[in-house]
Amino acid sequence: MNSPWMNRRQMLLTLPAMAVLAIALGADDPKRSIDTGGLTFKAPESWKSVPVKSSMRRAQLKVAPAEGDDFPAELVVYAFPGGAGTVDQNVKRWQAQFKGADGNPPKIESKTLKGKNVEVTRVETGGHYSPSNFPGMAPEPERDNARLLGAIVVTDKVGYFFKMVGPEKTMNGLKPAFDELIESIEVGEN
Repeated sequence: MNSPWMNRRQMLLTLPAMAVLAIALGADDPKRSIDTGGLTFKAPESWKSVPVKSSMRRAQLKVAPAEGDDFPAELVVYAFPGGAGTVDQNVKRWQAQFKGADGNPPKIESKTLKGKNVEVTRVETGGHYSPSNFPGMAPEPERDNARLLGAIVVTDKVGYFFKMVGPEKTMNGLKPAFDELIESIEVGEN
């Protein structure tokens, strides 16, 4: 039986669960400042810092998966003195790490946003994730139904790359907090 009362009741029962999910993913979560040595940004307190795994990484954060997702989201901030190619080359590099249902690289969304004192290229794509392997590091597993939220900041001396990958549902919930992070990016003296 599908009555209007049942729909309201179901909605009332669902709202607390949605609020818990939003808090877990970083919405309305107190923020903390993270200094990467030349660039700072604010991230939700619930995004837990983990030790960086290489000298190229300036920060690494993990976010618990949304209910039903089987792995956490991870944000890694890389810094490359002198850059690491153009913005377009890096966007294409990220895109090539994903495959759509047809086996081809999926559509990638890219737009320029404003940080505190710098322009930021925001990138998003999703599909089957096949991460690049780096010498000396354990390979990451391939993942189905993954999503990437990325940000690229290029200064005269350093290219900064924010690469956040996680399960589709988790990442869709993280978009507002990720966009707030982008707005908080501030470049200091390099």
